[in-house]
Amino acid sequence: MTESNNLLVYGSTGYTGRLIAEHARHLGLDLIVAGRNRERVAALAGELGVEGRAFPLDDPASVRDGLRGVMVLLNVAGPFRQTARPLLEACIATGVHYLDTTAEYDVFAATQARGADAAAAGVMVMSGTGWDVVPSDCVAAYAAARVTEPVRLRIALKLLSATPEEAAGLNLFSRGSIASATAGIGDLGALVRAGGDIVTLPEPQVAAFDFGDGGPEECVSAPMGDLITAHLSTGAPAVEVYVQTGQPLPIDLDLATFPDGPTAAERQMGRSKVVAEATGRDGTVARALIDTPTGYRFTQLSSVEIARRVLAGSYTPGFQSPASAYGPGLALSIADTRITDL
Repeated sequence: MTESNNLLVYGSTGYTGRLIAEHARHLGLDLIVAGRNRERVAALAGELGVEGRAFPLDDPASVRDGLRGVMVLLNVAGPFRQTARPLLEACIATGVHYLDTTAEYDVFAATQARGADAAAAGVMVMSGTGWDVVPSDCVAAYAAARVTEPVRLRIALKLLSATPEEAAGLNLFSRGSIASATAGIGDLGALVRAGGDIVTLPEPQVAAFDFGDGGPEECVSAPMGDLITAHLSTGAPAVEVYVQTGQPLPIDLDLATFPDGPTAAERQMGRSKVVAEATGRDGTVARALIDTPTGYRFTQLSSVEIARRVLAGSYTPGFQSPASAYGPGLALSIADTRITDL
């Protein structure tokens, strides 16, 4: 384990990475910005007054060298199915804690698979340090704690809760998020967890959940990282994850003409919500709602908060979820976030 207390943000010149780097710098963390493009990294490093490192991910020796003197790596470079593995391998080899902001199910599965190796190396690995999956994992753990021996969890995500006037013309996504979310989007199938295992259903399930916005809303099941993290943080052997259908992800767009991401004003508009429903062994049911700032604003805050905690020595070696490492209170430590019993 390195003796430094440096945080390296890889992918820091992207839309989300810049937001995170700026917040980490604002908090006074010992920050290194990094990425693949030397010129862009140098420009951002100069702007923030921090060290910059540029290195590719196709040479393991270069990646390990890029992590010299680093305590925590925060990977914000998507698509994560291309970047997570080389960075994770280098972190375990060099004793660096690995964090990322992915929402890609297969990356959660890959990081979980290296949990024993990470524990042996004395480092924590955690995927999903942003809006997906911090709020959903924390509200799932909160609801599960209100029943005896949770046997089933249903989690429903609503990306945007806003008035029609606020939602009109509002851009919710960055180019990087779209590329990350749509890469291989049809390959996973209709996944759920049943009997403790991940299984594939013939087709996605449809269910209605009430987010407090005027009545139940239709949601469709999706292969999200919560199938892994909620199982870890609650022990529930059955987990289903749903996404509200009112805000479809833009697909088949020319990303070259798409804006970098939401403007500062757009990031402040509306809310994001997650409902968790836990069923106990005795049939009792507990429901809770978490209400947060929208995705990019929350991710900016939550990912840096988790990195800050690890830098301060608060971590559990091995593969962890946000709630397994820090409990449901982690989400409530993020400004303007609240959990309500339903």
